[in-house]
Amino acid sequence: MQFRQQALSKLRSAEELDLPVRLARPQGRLVLAVTVVVMAAASVWAVTGSVSSTVGAPAILTHGEGSYVLQSPVSGQITAVLAEEGTRLPADSPVLKVRTASGEAVVRSVAAGRLTALAATIGRIVGTGTNLAAIEKVARASDPLYATVYVPAGSAAAIPVNAPVDLTVQTAPAQRYGVLRGHVKSVDRAAQTQRQIGAFLGDSQLGEQFTAKGRPVAVLVRLDKSSATKSGYRWSSAEGPPFPLTSMTLASGSIRLADQRPVDWLLP
Repeated sequence: MQFRQQALSKLRSAEELDLPVRLARPQGRLVLAVTVVVMAAASVWAVTGSVSSTVGAPAILTHGEGSYVLQSPVSGQITAVLAEEGTRLPADSPVLKVRTASGEAVVRSVAAGRLTALAATIGRIVGTGTNLAAIEKVARASDPLYATVYVPAGSAAAIPVNAPVDLTVQTAPAQRYGVLRGHVKSVDRAAQTQRQIGAFLGDSQLGEQFTAKGRPVAVLVRLDKSSATKSGYRWSSAEGPPFPLTSMTLASGSIRLADQRPVDWLLP
């Protein structure tokens, strides 16, 4: 009880009313000042700064018009193979001979192009509609290559035309030769099915591979040209690989999306 009376008496004393009140220590004021400066800088950056992001997806180098699958128009046995893989064929060029019940028939190319795959051997029995070969639609050796990047459907809407693209080519290790440079030429409006991709590339297995994680959207990439490299295209390294690029080469693409202001993430 005695200590309580002493405490109450001290509170009622007016002796120390004129002393200044310490609101914060010097260290506290320093921390407060630093916090205010950091928050102000973050606010300015959120409004005036920008953040870039990328989307990565599998890709393949092709000529712009794609490929087609050459099918047998008759049933019978293959007696001769008249063309080799890698050769360029004019339209209506003989590719195979098939012996049928009514005589020998010649299977010809539908359109001009390069024979990229041949699934026919002498002696094989084929039926009408059997896949015999894949022919890439390319008329001249000088026709440029493109890259088709198969991006997830949910990311396609954010890809702007002319966006920069880096391509890691399977036959040219990036650690040694760098990445292949390009820019987005066009973005498809709809996702593609396994059959559509297989028909465009002339390979049903590739159609299955590119749709393993769902139906993707095809992004056509124009490769940047360069007269200083052996391939004729621009690389992140000075010279790139010491060999030309070929179509149907697998790659992986990294597409740069449009820059965004951080403040946009907070706005509805």
